[in-house]
Amino acid sequence: MRTSLKTGFSFGLTSGVITTVGLMVGLHAGTHSKAVVLGGILTIAVADAMSDALGIHIAEESKNHGSEAEIWESTLAAFAAKFVIAGTFVLPVLFLPLDQAILASLGWGLSLLAVLSYYLARAQRISPWKVIGEHVLIGLFVVAITHYLGLWVRDRFT
Repeated sequence: MRTSLKTGFSFGLTSGVITTVGLMVGLHAGTHSKAVVLGGILTIAVADAMSDALGIHIAEESKNHGSEAEIWESTLAAFAAKFVIAGTFVLPVLFLPLDQAILASLGWGLSLLAVLSYYLARAQRISPWKVIGEHVLIGLFVVAITHYLGLWVRDRFT
C-alpha cells in the first residue's frame, strides 16, 4: 500500500473509532437517547470526516514534499476511512437496545484499533502487544473521560 493511502487510512480508522465511540459513550451517559446517539454518529461520519480530511490535507501540504496526487490520496483515504468506520457504528444502534449497542460498539471499536495496531507493529517489526496495549488503553481512557463528561453535563444541565 502506498504511504499516502496508508497515512490517510490509518488516521481515518483511528479517528473514526476514537471520536465515534467517545461521542456515543458521552451522549449515552448524558441522554440515554437512541435518537441523540444516532444523530451524533451521523454528524461525526460527515462533518468530522470532512474536517479530518482537510486536516490531513493541510498537514501533508505543510511538509513541502510529496506530489499533489499523493496529498489528495491521503485526503480522500482519510475521509473514506473515517466516514465508513463511523458509519459502521450506526448498525448496533439501529438493531440493538441502546445499552447493548454501546457495549457492542465499544467492542467493535477496540477490536478495530487492536487489528490496526497489530498490522502497524508487524510492519515496524516491533512487539504487537505493546502497540496494541498502548492504543487500546488510550481508547479506553477516551471512553472513560467522555462517559464522565456525559454524566457531568446531565447532572448540571437537566
